[in-house]
Amino acid sequence: MPKVSSILVEQLKKKGCEYVFGIPGKPIVPLILEMESQGIKFSLARHECGAGYIATGYALQNETIGVALGTSGPGGTNLITAAAQAKAYHAPVLFITGHPPLTMAGKALGQDSSMFGTDLTELFKPVTNFSAKVEDGRTLKNYLEHAFQKALTGAKGPVHLSIPLDVLLQEIEPFELPLHELEDKVISGNIVPAVTMLNQAVRPVMLLGKGAHISGAYEEVQKLAELWSIPVITTPGGKGVFPTNHPLSLGSFGLGGTEAAAGYLKDGTDVMLVIGSKLSDMSTTGLQEPFFPEKIIQFDYNPEFVGKSLPIETLFVQGDAKINLQKIIADERAEHREITVDLSSYWQAEQETRRAVRELSPAVQRLSAAHVMESLRSMLPQETLVYGDDGSHTFYGIKHFDVIEPGTFFFDDVFGAMGHAIGFAIGAKLSKPEKTVVCLTGDGCMFMHGPEISTAVNEQANVIFIVLNNGMLDMVDKGMLYNLGRSVGTRYETELDAARFAGSLGADSYRCTNMDEIAQAAASALANKNGPSVIEIIVQKDEIPPTMQRG
Repeated sequence: MPKVSSILVEQLKKKGCEYVFGIPGKPIVPLILEMESQGIKFSLARHECGAGYIATGYALQNETIGVALGTSGPGGTNLITAAAQAKAYHAPVLFITGHPPLTMAGKALGQDSSMFGTDLTELFKPVTNFSAKVEDGRTLKNYLEHAFQKALTGAKGPVHLSIPLDVLLQEIEPFELPLHELEDKVISGNIVPAVTMLNQAVRPVMLLGKGAHISGAYEEVQKLAELWSIPVITTPGGKGVFPTNHPLSLGSFGLGGTEAAAGYLKDGTDVMLVIGSKLSDMSTTGLQEPFFPEKIIQFDYNPEFVGKSLPIETLFVQGDAKINLQKIIADERAEHREITVDLSSYWQAEQETRRAVRELSPAVQRLSAAHVMESLRSMLPQETLVYGDDGSHTFYGIKHFDVIEPGTFFFDDVFGAMGHAIGFAIGAKLSKPEKTVVCLTGDGCMFMHGPEISTAVNEQANVIFIVLNNGMLDMVDKGMLYNLGRSVGTRYETELDAARFAGSLGADSYRCTNMDEIAQAAASALANKNGPSVIEIIVQKDEIPPTMQRG
């Protein structure tokens, strides 16, 4: 009979998983050997957390299960942050951790992951949809079925299985699992009231969050906006759902928001259509009570925060946003309006800000991060997949980098783990090798997870990493200066030389101090088909990022 390790790898293959990312260790060696035997590539990451990030990027782009593998004890605990980041994205990632043999349970063991040591099953529970220890190979089918169901259906998300070494080696009867992809999509009972509110709206606005990305509702939000002539704003996490050059676009709101979006909200709205946003503090920064909409229609899978973030009358449309939007658009009661909405006056202040940045940039020794982000658009193909890391660098991108094609810009404004986009971009590239993939990151994120560029080198994943370097943790530094008048512990005494660091890892690297150098580096990076490129850009230390609205 086949062993547990063999059947588990076989089931992963049936889910379309071609890569597993992780760090080896004795308790998981049987799994790694089985992957080699069955043709799944085990990709050696440089840190378990990085492996989890790569698996998440892989899962999000491949629309299948991603797998991150770590040994017992610290291997598992290192994966926990990646699991939390995956949960923020509702990403279907299976985190597998090793465990010493069950026959030795209760003895003093190195890297013990049981109740006598570091109980990984319990530690993973808050950051996953399901966490369990397989204590008998005969229960693998039941636990794996639960794990796949929780990962791939409904409010998708990461799951965790802890599997002891002796269980991996146990022989069991082979089995088949049902296809959970055939789930029944939930349709809200509030479609008709939502249509009525839209029909009655005089000055509506649409606010798109990360959930619109997760549901893939790109066509639906654009069609609904056009049918009802609704101006569109995105949260930081919703950046990329709606093209910023669309006549109904007001850009982003919250941190990294535009003057256009803020100005429209200040002039008053009666109905705000919120799609895929919890309305967190990152998304509503700057939305003060005098400028609240009169009513909200909120689309979300989870009712936990609906009606709680803003004290406003809220109609909850529960379920998959894509399906429910389709129902609203097709509803026979919908009164589609032929109204021309001119938002040019709201963009005037934003354009003046951008002109001032362009005029200032050549006059200073270092480049303006805002100017860099605005200029990058013309250097990259419009279909480029962009992953923004957490920090000022991406908030500059949220404000200044135009998105032409929906579904090509991704950023997390909820959990916000620094360095996660480095791994996300690598996983996305391995999933979609034909796509141009760019990671926007900073020197602080590179210090944390820059070594994963070595993983990209080994996998010949030609991701373009754009590193904005000003020698500090910029967002925290400026926030402390703004709120306290001074900053402490935010500036590096020995600054990162990202180009030399990347070169030491085997990547093509460039250090740029002017726009011509950036353009040349970008052209070379786009032509490189053999591995990653790192473009380090030296930016101003004293430039004020578009994040100061948050206290």
